[in-house]
Amino acid sequence: MSPPSTLRPGTLSFRAWYSEDHPLIHHRTPALILALSGLMLSACASGSPARPKTGEQVVLDRLAAADDAPYSAAVRAVTRSGTGRRLQLMVGRINLNAPLTGRTTDKTEQYTEDVVITRQKVYRRASGTHGVWQEFPAAAAKGGIPTDRLPQYVRLILGHSGSVHRGSEPVRVSAHLAPKDIESVDRTVGRNLHPASAIDTDVWIDKEGRIVRVRQDIHFASQPDIQNTLTLTDFKSVVPVSAPVAR
Repeated sequence: MSPPSTLRPGTLSFRAWYSEDHPLIHHRTPALILALSGLMLSACASGSPARPKTGEQVVLDRLAAADDAPYSAAVRAVTRSGTGRRLQLMVGRINLNAPLTGRTTDKTEQYTEDVVITRQKVYRRASGTHGVWQEFPAAAAKGGIPTDRLPQYVRLILGHSGSVHRGSEPVRVSAHLAPKDIESVDRTVGRNLHPASAIDTDVWIDKEGRIVRVRQDIHFASQPDIQNTLTLTDFKSVVPVSAPVAR
């Protein structure tokens, strides 16, 4: 039996919407419902606040956005004993995002040397002299910080339960590492740190994705701690570096 078709004023019955007398309305209704559903979902999505990024994601985004073209930077590297006494100071300019090259001056209590770092060799001689340069393999330029692989070093820190400190700029990341961990980034640097029992490291990364500072507190089982600090500033284009000649 068909349902009654009597309508109250101002209303539409279920039969009126879906009867054969209204085929156009019948076929358009599902599409209209879908369209309205889409609008509702879109409105809900646009009104939802964006989920804040984690500190780790902020650092990864900066690394991903960083310019990968080679560049140079002014460098200042300081090594201190656990008591704060300065053991070595290195200043100069180095090229990064490429094989480590540059020119620096190294100073300790015993000597001050001019240093030229090329892809193949490191050249040293006493500052102010004009004698023959001493030659060493390029690996001799590496200490306890993987200077030419700093982005990889940051990722290593994040992968070892690294903490991200976002209270100020540049952002600081830190972790507790072992020499073996650092070997995965740079084998030579990791082996240079083999006498250490552990390394507490901090790295600062700016908004452009450049690493601007590194600090390592190096711990030993039977020796005083050592602290390495590397600071990079004054970023410019690459500087040419070639093997020096005696003069």
